[in-house]
Amino acid sequence: MWILESSDPELVFRLHERSLKTVGRAPRVDFVVDAPLVSRLHCRLSIDVDNGLDVEDLGSTNGTFVNGRKVRRAPLRAGDTLKVGRVEFAVRADN
Repeated sequence: MWILESSDPELVFRLHERSLKTVGRAPRVDFVVDAPLVSRLHCRLSIDVDNGLDVEDLGSTNGTFVNGRKVRRAPLRAGDTLKVGRVEFAVRADN
């Protein structure tokens, strides 16, 4: 299982094996982040068959960042930071 955790606002998202989750402000997304600069449909998180976690930006206005670098698609590892809008998530694995 992968965990994304933010302190401001306080949010915790858990992703299990072979998950595919969307992140954004819209009520229809899997993980709602109601914060400035977050697009309605901001990015997608997916876990592959080898339990690797990836993020893909879905054409967000303000971009998706991994460890301070703007990405279109990128792998995430334990210890990384994922930023959507002004919200920064710590990425950790919970095996």
